[in-house]
Amino acid sequence: MIYFNEFLLLAIIHFLAVVAPGPDFAVVVQQSISYGRKIGAITALGIGAGISVHVIYTILGFGLLIQTNAIVFNTVKIISALYLIYLGINLIKGNLKKEKSNVSDSEIIINNDLTSKKSAFLKGFITNATNPKATIFFLGIFTTVVNQNTPMQVQFLYGIWMCMVNAGWFILVAYLFTTKNIRNVFLKKKGLFEIFMGIVLIGLALRLLLTFN
Repeated sequence: MIYFNEFLLLAIIHFLAVVAPGPDFAVVVQQSISYGRKIGAITALGIGAGISVHVIYTILGFGLLIQTNAIVFNTVKIISALYLIYLGINLIKGNLKKEKSNVSDSEIIINNDLTSKKSAFLKGFITNATNPKATIFFLGIFTTVVNQNTPMQVQFLYGIWMCMVNAGWFILVAYLFTTKNIRNVFLKKKGLFEIFMGIVLIGLALRLLLTFN
């Protein structure tokens, strides 16, 4: 109970940050609509696992090094932006090819076999683990909310909680976007939807590149 107030404040701040739309949200929605609930949930688990990267290096003190070293921090930004651009271009190119070959969205069979569970997990993991905004967030929350005297094992428990919340929230997102009525609406215009999501990811990448230290 001695750390309950600290944990409660951290949990509230973290949850508000999680539900704010960003690259994680965009990737989970796209994966869920395109490949189904299971793949969407696995992508969400990858995002939850990606949080552990930020938690570990922040608690061990490397988070401050990353943020204060402009070269390192900007390198992380570039890697993150390039990955988002890569995802976005693949979505756009794939659907433009379908248009040129006159394949309609209704003729596309959506099957979990189109994307492996491993690639779905890695997509979620890399999207979150390379997000420099998460670096700033975790460094901020662990330096302003968490007392410096809080034992490291307790801080790691905080981190585990945050991994679980991230995964849980995006599993819920995957569930909501794969309910029959909602998913059917998107699948009617699957090609346009994926092109739009590709543009969103590229837009997020460009915004990231415009915020250099």
